[in-house]
Amino acid sequence: MKYQSQKVALYYIYGALTLFAAQILFGVVAGTVYVFPNVLSELLPFNVIRMIHTNALIVWLLMGYFGAAYYLLPEECETELHSPKLAIIQFWLFMAATAAAVVGYILGYHEGREFLEQPLPIKVGIVVVALMFLYNTTLTLLKGRKTAVSNVLMVALWFVALLFLFAFYNPSNLAVDKMYWWYVVHLWVEGVWELIMASILAFLMIKMTGVDREVVEKWLYVMVSLSLFTGILGTGHHYYWIGTPGYWQWIGNVFSTLEVVPFFAMVVFCFYMVWKGGRDHPNKAALLWSLGCSVMAFFGAGVWGFMHTLSSINYYTHGTQITAAHGHLAFYGAYVMLNLAIFTYALPYLRRREPYNQQLNMWGFWITTSAMAFMTFTLTFAGVVQTHLQRVLGMNYMEVQDQVALFYWMRLGSGVVVLIGVTMIIWSLVVAPRDARVTAGARQPAE
Repeated sequence: MKYQSQKVALYYIYGALTLFAAQILFGVVAGTVYVFPNVLSELLPFNVIRMIHTNALIVWLLMGYFGAAYYLLPEECETELHSPKLAIIQFWLFMAATAAAVVGYILGYHEGREFLEQPLPIKVGIVVVALMFLYNTTLTLLKGRKTAVSNVLMVALWFVALLFLFAFYNPSNLAVDKMYWWYVVHLWVEGVWELIMASILAFLMIKMTGVDREVVEKWLYVMVSLSLFTGILGTGHHYYWIGTPGYWQWIGNVFSTLEVVPFFAMVVFCFYMVWKGGRDHPNKAALLWSLGCSVMAFFGAGVWGFMHTLSSINYYTHGTQITAAHGHLAFYGAYVMLNLAIFTYALPYLRRREPYNQQLNMWGFWITTSAMAFMTFTLTFAGVVQTHLQRVLGMNYMEVQDQVALFYWMRLGSGVVVLIGVTMIIWSLVVAPRDARVTAGARQPAE
């Protein structure tokens, strides 16, 4: 290791992979309930299953970002972390808060707001965890070298914490509640999380392609500018039908359309860097995840988001299975694959081994990505049928659900394949083969 304090990232990577497995497992259970409605109805109601599925997604992604920051900041800042012990305490506190939240959900103790169901004490615990993280990483940044990658990453992580404070505001007026609720949900996933994505991809491109840092940083600033310009006012596409003024339809239409641009820029950036660098990096699996991340994010967040973001279309499609199709592919492409890219790159160095199980990892990539694409198409077709029957012809909601039942079976099948692919990926990352070579002082490639 270049810097011994980077080892704390292992806690977060293993913790994130554990929660990732739990998220996928509960997703398969939720898909099963769609086709067998009475499964676990007494023991674990569907709303609790879905709650655990979505919350596990958010928590493991955040945990992955924390691990990525603890890994790459020493590299970027050329100094050890301020306090590795504080990072370890933070990890266990975060895991304890997560476990307490899940127990609370099962016992019916939650606030009921999607993605923000955490009871007040858990929310306070999350803020404490965030403050510990920001204190540790900010002091690390201040004492070391400042780069565009580290600066953008830290600005994004600060805003992740600040925007979460809106989760504490729960007004009685539903329209006002939804407006501020989107300040957390949208401005995270379509705002500052895009900055995290851009900075981590930039770090990976610097390390794996050999392209000059100055070239990568110029691209990084362009992507950050596009993300903020489109993402902040792009929140307007959530304000169409919740009681906000009509001018949000114009703002939402214009800026939501432009949200495709930063994701397309990331595709061009990654492929151009790999082509320009021309380096045959030994960790081909990490490179595959990095390129795949940019492509699937463009389709999931960009193309599928644009499909129903215009107000004249959203009027009919809002809240249908088309929304679920967009959400699944966007989260998987932009953020799940991002975490898996940095995990695949970092683990050989953290465990002082040559990159191993790459074939298994890449098979997991193709199986999981193909299954997620199939699930997205399945839900899209279900959403189109649902929109026509329910919103155009005016059929009863439950009658429409019977008409799209076949698509739910197909979604369940693809979910099982996703579970198989994820199992292969986690196995490839965690379980080293007997013949894996140990390196005495595995060092990063020169920049």
